[in-house]
Amino acid sequence: MKLYSFDVDERLDLVPLAARRALDHAGCKLSLAGWESLDLERRRALAQLGSEAAVDVAAVARLAGAATPAPSRCEVSLDPPRETPPAELVEAFAAQGPLSAAVWVSLDDVDRYALHKVAGRNNPERSSAAYAEIVGYRRVSTHLQPAGGVQMVNVGAKPVTVRRAVAESTVQMSREAFELLQNQAVPKGDVLGIARIAGILAAKRTPELIPLCHAIPLTHLSVDLRLDAAASAVRIVGTVQAEAKTGVEMEALMAVSHAALTVYDMLKAIDRSMQIGPTRLLEKSGGASGAFVAAPAARAEQR
Repeated sequence: MKLYSFDVDERLDLVPLAARRALDHAGCKLSLAGWESLDLERRRALAQLGSEAAVDVAAVARLAGAATPAPSRCEVSLDPPRETPPAELVEAFAAQGPLSAAVWVSLDDVDRYALHKVAGRNNPERSSAAYAEIVGYRRVSTHLQPAGGVQMVNVGAKPVTVRRAVAESTVQMSREAFELLQNQAVPKGDVLGIARIAGILAAKRTPELIPLCHAIPLTHLSVDLRLDAAASAVRIVGTVQAEAKTGVEMEALMAVSHAALTVYDMLKAIDRSMQIGPTRLLEKSGGASGAFVAAPAARAEQR
C-alpha cells in the first residue's frame, strides 16, 4: 500500500490517492461519507489495489459496493501516459522544479497518477509537498531517491526493445612489447585470446561491478582485438546486444575496458608505461532516447 505523507496517514480518515486511483480505474465515485462507512480493512484493501501497477477493477467494485451511500458510476479515468510527462503537468510543477522525461519514466504508476491529480487541483502548497515527496532528489539523478539515498532506476514500465551498443578502447605500447605480441612470443601466453575472454566475462558481470546497473540477459556479445602496427597499439571493439527494457552501453564499455586491462597485465613485465584509452562509446541504439553515434572526428581518432 502506497501512502504519501502530504496526503493522508495510516488512519485513512480521508481517501488516499492510491484508493482514488483504484476508484478511477473502476469508474466508481465514492463520497467521503461512503468512504467513512467502510471499515479500516476495506479502506486499506482499496489503497492496496490502487498501489498496484494493474488495478483489479472487479475487486475495487466489490469493496466499494459495501459503502453507504453506495458509490455512483462515473467515467473511467486511467493513468497519464508513461512515456513522457504531459506538457500541462510540467508547467504546473515549474515553480517547484523540473519534471524531465527521464524522471517521469522512473516513477511508479501511482506516483505519476498522484502528480497528475495534485497538479489539477491548483494548490501551490500541496503541489510543493507532492513534488518534494515524489520527485525530490530524482530531479538531479534518477539514481537518487526522493528523500536522498540511492536506488536502482525503475524500468518496469519501459517497453522491451532490441538494445545494441558498441564501445572501443586502445592499448598503446613500446615497439618491443608490440613485436613480442605480434610474434606471439609473450611469456604469459596468448594475450589477445585471453583478453577477449576477459572482456566477455566482464561484460556479463557488469551489474556486479557497476553499482545500480540492471542485470540484462545478453543475446550477443563480441570482443574484437586488432593490432595496429603503425601505432604500436591494440585496438579493442566490443559489441553487445540484448532484448531488454534498458540499454547495454555499460556492458560494452566494461568489455573493452577489462580487455584493455588484461592486455596491460600480460605485457606489463615488458612495458610498464603502456597507455590505455581513450575508451568511449561509439554507437548505441534502442529505447526511447534513440540512437547515438560518436562524432566522425572522435571515431577517426580511434582508428
